[in-house]
Amino acid sequence: MNKLPEITLIFWIMKICATTLGETGGDLLSMTLDVGYAVSSLILIGLFLATLVTQLVSKRFHPVLYWTVILTTSTAGTTMSDYMDRTLGLGYAKGALILVTILLLTLALWRLFGNTLSVSSINSFKDELFYWIAILFSNTLGTALGDFLSDDSGLGYGGGALMIASLLALVVLATFFTRTSRVLLFWAAFVLTRPFGATMGDLLTKPVSNGGLGFGTVGSSAILISALIVLILYTSWVLRQPARQEDVTE
Repeated sequence: MNKLPEITLIFWIMKICATTLGETGGDLLSMTLDVGYAVSSLILIGLFLATLVTQLVSKRFHPVLYWTVILTTSTAGTTMSDYMDRTLGLGYAKGALILVTILLLTLALWRLFGNTLSVSSINSFKDELFYWIAILFSNTLGTALGDFLSDDSGLGYGGGALMIASLLALVVLATFFTRTSRVLLFWAAFVLTRPFGATMGDLLTKPVSNGGLGFGTVGSSAILISALIVLILYTSWVLRQPARQEDVTE
């Protein structure tokens, strides 16, 4: 049984909320609470593994569980990227290049040993495991790319977000007006929403004097988690409607 959500507009809205929350939540733990990148990475990777195992052994789709795993990949990806870029001193460009290579290798191995790259057809343990590995590295890559656009490219937080939004708009246009592979477009959108979330996270948290909106990591995380909870509750309610209708007709 496919334990993944239907790919609709609300899916992408929730994905952006979750990845932006991953950026602000990771920064909250590593910088605001001064836990550090290495320790934060260990904590958040541990949470990711715990939620991932629960997702893999579950028998059906659970919206709360699914989006919790997405969130933990985002927060773990944030601290992993920061550890590579800052603590190890690789820098944003080298870190992004390494992560692109790992992500492409993951997708190549998935294509070689799995059944499909289409998320609408994932119904085996092996394919789902590859799916989550690809998500983890795409979110980590997104953090490095988003930080590069915000800090090193000269675009700033708003400019970086605008550039990624433009690329996402091109993916949307390709979806509706071309015959480009839907699998390719999905993974392009999935990768791009992470740096969009990273730049949006920086835009929300950084002070006004630095080009941000000044909500801070605590305020931004509170806003985003509230929005994500509302959307999860809504999608859970929508999922229950067909079952209720079947009960009525019976």
